[in-house]
Amino acid sequence: MDAAADVTADAATQAAITDVEEQMTVLAGHIRASIRDAAVRVDPTLQPFGLKVLRMLARCGPLQAGSLADQMMVDRSVISRQARQLEELGLIELQADPADGRARIMALTPLAKTRLHEVRVGNAALVHTRLRSWPVDDLQHFAALLARLNGSPEE
Repeated sequence: MDAAADVTADAATQAAITDVEEQMTVLAGHIRASIRDAAVRVDPTLQPFGLKVLRMLARCGPLQAGSLADQMMVDRSVISRQARQLEELGLIELQADPADGRARIMALTPLAKTRLHEVRVGNAALVHTRLRSWPVDDLQHFAALLARLNGSPEE
């Protein structure tokens, strides 16, 4: 490839990356709106980050605050503040860690499990609505591309 072809390829790649970034920004907006709406459906006072905590506990099971903070890539103090609110709302309970009785773990309450299930079943968010109409092969390919994008730089 000559220098002119390299410049053209680089410009085309940069333009394509810009298009991807723009579409991801639109998608991020839809996802933020979906999370806000879902949080309100769980409890009108629940903040979007609280919903993320609940979903992480639903996915991973009971966790210590430090583990949850690491997985969510936030400071432990953020988790502590959120845990107080979630506990006041009756959505999590603090339990002794069976592996280390001195430590405490956060676990979903039956109320939280019910509300999360109701949100999942009734999810009419724009992203879900649009994705439901896609063929399974397209969804799997899209998920693989997102996983590739979200992978570590070494992958």
